[in-house]
Amino acid sequence: MRNKSWGMLHWLWISGAVLILDQVVKHRIVDSFYLYEQMTVIPSFFSLTLAYNTGAAFSFLSDQGGWQRWFFVAVASVVSLMLVSWLIRMKKEESWQACSMALILGGALGNLYDRVMNGYVVDFLLVYYDGWYFPSFNLADVAITIGAAMLILDMFRSHPASDQN
Repeated sequence: MRNKSWGMLHWLWISGAVLILDQVVKHRIVDSFYLYEQMTVIPSFFSLTLAYNTGAAFSFLSDQGGWQRWFFVAVASVVSLMLVSWLIRMKKEESWQACSMALILGGALGNLYDRVMNGYVVDFLLVYYDGWYFPSFNLADVAITIGAAMLILDMFRSHPASDQN
């Protein structure tokens, strides 16, 4: 019989896979590209590039002189611990939520590792069209976005009434 106190922690394999894949690809990009060099994958739409982001999403606070590094490390650490705590408390029926939180956790850990080790996050995916550029991002960001989208979709799914006894 499985130890109930560990809840849905078996979903952490997803977090680990996201973290490892994110870091392997980032190292490959860093070894293969010069800073801001671009390789077109889909003309007029998608390129690989190398960018360093000292800020948060959309380079928020990137020009603040360095204090933001440890602020974002603290925030990501707290969020990661909260996600693990939630995973411990989840029920078997909550596998959709557990999977989404595991994706978010893996992405948070991928970017946290970058910040601790480098002082910035390595971004390498660039989407653009007709002079409009979406800020570059990475696989950790993709995992966070997919996990968040799954949680939002879950709010609209039909859930059977739980027994409140």
